[in-house]
Amino acid sequence: MTVIVRDFRPSDAEAWTRVRRAAVPYLVSTPEQVTHDLAHAHPDRHYRLLVAERDGEIIGTAQAGIAHHSTEPGQGSCTPHVLPGHTGHGAGSLLLSTAEEHLAQAGAAVVHAWVLDTPESLEFARGRGYRPGRSAHFQHLDLAAGALPPLQEVPAGVELRPGSDFADDPRPLFDADAQVTLDEPTDIPTELDDYEDWLTTIWRHPTFDAGLTTVVLVDGRVAAFSAAGTDGSRTYSSNMTGTLRAFRGRGLAKLAKNDSLHRARAAGYTDAYTANDTGNGPMLAINKWFGYTVCATEVRHARTLG
Repeated sequence: MTVIVRDFRPSDAEAWTRVRRAAVPYLVSTPEQVTHDLAHAHPDRHYRLLVAERDGEIIGTAQAGIAHHSTEPGQGSCTPHVLPGHTGHGAGSLLLSTAEEHLAQAGAAVVHAWVLDTPESLEFARGRGYRPGRSAHFQHLDLAAGALPPLQEVPAGVELRPGSDFADDPRPLFDADAQVTLDEPTDIPTELDDYEDWLTTIWRHPTFDAGLTTVVLVDGRVAAFSAAGTDGSRTYSSNMTGTLRAFRGRGLAKLAKNDSLHRARAAGYTDAYTANDTGNGPMLAINKWFGYTVCATEVRHARTLG
């Protein structure tokens, strides 16, 4: 009945996905995703995957790494997940302490962790010295039974294109993503400046769906986008929706997301998820307009090491 923690093996991918889908069903998780993330992690990320085993069964997971894109050095992150029904056996604590030791050796000064806004999870974080910070809402939209707003008329000079149209040269989408990311509310300021890493970790990621991603062009220039992620079967996720600064205030993000959602429903996806910082009023309002409802809330916590 002893819990042990060890490094992830490729043969663990199915079990890893089972734990993640049970613990956080509002995130797109696939076996291909976890193996891709580990195989292609940037060396500066010091990325490590851990699993907790009890009686030979994987009951917990954790991914730990350094936020190497952050403008503030020494920012580490780790969030353990334990299979519902298997909490209380020490798996979460052992995963967290193992990850913290790894991150300290990699140069982390602070460890960030996303914690579900439930009494049990919040108490777990408090008991291990973590302090709360920003929060975010997960939101769900029933694409199968819900009613999407009708497709909007595209204004003159504006064009909607699928992300797959940029397959030969995705650089304009990288530039747009980099600008929008700078303005994203977060406890870890991030600057995207490595195009090759972005190609590997975003553009070629197994869950990124370029075909269902919608890009808004204004007079031929990328002005807004809604990036889509899918599990290849029923779950669709809005990974990032944003408008470049010069084009804000014109409803272009809503235009992009509406187009992407309609195409996702037509492709057979039944459940749409998204997440927004609770202080991101504009995107929360847009998602409410689409019919999303809050299904869970997470609070980012942090602990200073040493």
